[in-house]
Amino acid sequence: MSDVSTPISFPIKDLEYLESESYYRSFHYEFNKASVPLPSHAVTLPSRPRLLVCHDMGGGYRDDKWIQGGRNPSAFSIWHWYLMDVFVYFSHNTVTIPPPCWVNAAHRHGVKVLGTFITEWDAGRIVANKLLLTKESSQMYANLLTKLAVALGFDGWLINMEVKLEKSQIPNMMEFVKNLTQTMHSSLPGSLVIWYDSVTKDGDLNWQDQLNGKNKPFFDLCDGIFVNYTWKANYPKYSADVADNRKFDVYMGIDVFGRGTYGGGKWNVSRALDILKKDNVSAAVFAPGWVLETNQPPNFQDAQNKWWSFIWKSWGICQRYPKELPFYSNFDQGHGYHFSVGGMQVGDNPWDNTSCQHFQPIVTDFTDRATPIVVFIDSREKSYSGGGKLTCSGTLDTSSIFKTRIFEGELYLGILPIHISYSVNSLNWSCCVGLCFLLSNTDGDKMSVLVAYGFQNTFTSNIFDEIIVPSENIAEQGWIVHEADITKNGYKLIEIQVVCYTKGEPSDGNSIPFEASLGHVSIRSSKQDVEFPSASLWSTDYQNLMWSSNPNGSKTLSVKLIWKHKDGENQLFKMFNIFVKQFGMKTSNNPNTVNGDCKKFIGIANVGMFYVSELEIPGSITSLRFVIQVCRLDGACQKLDDSPALQLIVVP
Repeated sequence: MSDVSTPISFPIKDLEYLESESYYRSFHYEFNKASVPLPSHAVTLPSRPRLLVCHDMGGGYRDDKWIQGGRNPSAFSIWHWYLMDVFVYFSHNTVTIPPPCWVNAAHRHGVKVLGTFITEWDAGRIVANKLLLTKESSQMYANLLTKLAVALGFDGWLINMEVKLEKSQIPNMMEFVKNLTQTMHSSLPGSLVIWYDSVTKDGDLNWQDQLNGKNKPFFDLCDGIFVNYTWKANYPKYSADVADNRKFDVYMGIDVFGRGTYGGGKWNVSRALDILKKDNVSAAVFAPGWVLETNQPPNFQDAQNKWWSFIWKSWGICQRYPKELPFYSNFDQGHGYHFSVGGMQVGDNPWDNTSCQHFQPIVTDFTDRATPIVVFIDSREKSYSGGGKLTCSGTLDTSSIFKTRIFEGELYLGILPIHISYSVNSLNWSCCVGLCFLLSNTDGDKMSVLVAYGFQNTFTSNIFDEIIVPSENIAEQGWIVHEADITKNGYKLIEIQVVCYTKGEPSDGNSIPFEASLGHVSIRSSKQDVEFPSASLWSTDYQNLMWSSNPNGSKTLSVKLIWKHKDGENQLFKMFNIFVKQFGMKTSNNPNTVNGDCKKFIGIANVGMFYVSELEIPGSITSLRFVIQVCRLDGACQKLDDSPALQLIVVP
């Protein structure tokens, strides 16, 4: 995997490759580093039953292997991060490395991500023999796995030894588990090593379906156990008793495909979850990709939301946000049919890239079709930012309002005001959307603050405790950006609601068609109004430049673009939009290229590099200017003319 090509994620298939450390010399290595760190509030797991979700979609490394994104808007993704604590990326390769898109999306939502180390079948027996040859070999491979996780920015490992071992190998097996756990903890605070319920302390491949004396010696050496799926109703309680004060480290397996799992899996996963929650242990849900792999009707988007709604009703919300500032969501689920920046559509091709997911709203609430307004994520129609928006559609009584929760937070407000920004696009002038912020103080008193424009006498103090009228700024393509400040020292923001209403005085109460969309929500403190660094503070360069000529007179370019802030890495600037401007002779086929007016959006980067792959250049073009648009954590993007850039001369 050392050849120059479009960056991909890939597993390590044997111990020889792991031991050689060839991975770090691969062209793809730098691209595979996660760019979003786990937030400080998520380092320690909560002391309650937890939900672990284990990915197993079609064997792994499908659309998600394309680090810079693919062209499949129906690619498998998860956007229900608020319902889980730990995410495991799984495949049937010796060392499964989570693609950075999953790490970025999960970390943004406070969810830890583990890779998988697995030995299975005859080939796995050979791997196990090499791994456990000596005490030193078991320690060495544990150290190599730790180094890999720390270098790439994910949070630990699931160990799945699904081969029979000799009893003489068990001491080295335990040394491997102990050393991996210790080195992960010392290198990365908050990291996890979880043992899968397979091999026993006697070396037998004998799934116990519970925590007991045969697998507890491994549990005692690491951070938890993923119990096999075919447990009985009394096994969770028994496992909790064996674990004693570590009962939340027992993750009882649930196979979504069924295959003997308690409750049958599929649409009945909540049957198993209800038992586990009653017995106060954690859950490990395996293969939620079942929804897509089996083409559940009516479509993946709706079926996915429906399936996760059962998880929510049984288990409840695990992650709350906002918890810290800045907070930003453009409702992008990591796929779409176009791409927008600041209301302007810059790309019109279908795409997928889970790294683009910003904070996701609580869409499990939106499955109730009995409400007058249906709230959903729309990735097909024009967006304000990225490829998605939150659309409210239905009918609304002109004398009433509709509101529903979209975020549930734990954000403490200080002396300084928080600055609110949100964008709206409506069917017509009468369809309006505002935001309601629910606050509570230390005494348990609650208050609601509505930020809404153009309501006139529609709302009264009987509904909201305070109403703030935001400023209104016209953006691109019908989007209107509203901005306001809220100062509530001593309060905590506990919920954000979207509020739908009609503009003007209440009428006779007739219902009218209603459709309006939220394009983004941004919250920051006034002290976080950070200016973009000037272009001169960025150094830009390129590597791996390759030109080729085509029979039609055009050229094809592949090149690795590199940029770096001269003062070091800045955590506020971690996403970049990449454009190219073309300069050249004016021709009938290219009338807008003389002064570089024609700019083309070519992708998104989450690290300080981007590989331009086989970009076709018309024969009349003499130079290219690659523009690296810097984006802040609060969603703001630098003007293209002020952004760092790299000029390339087209070879004759």
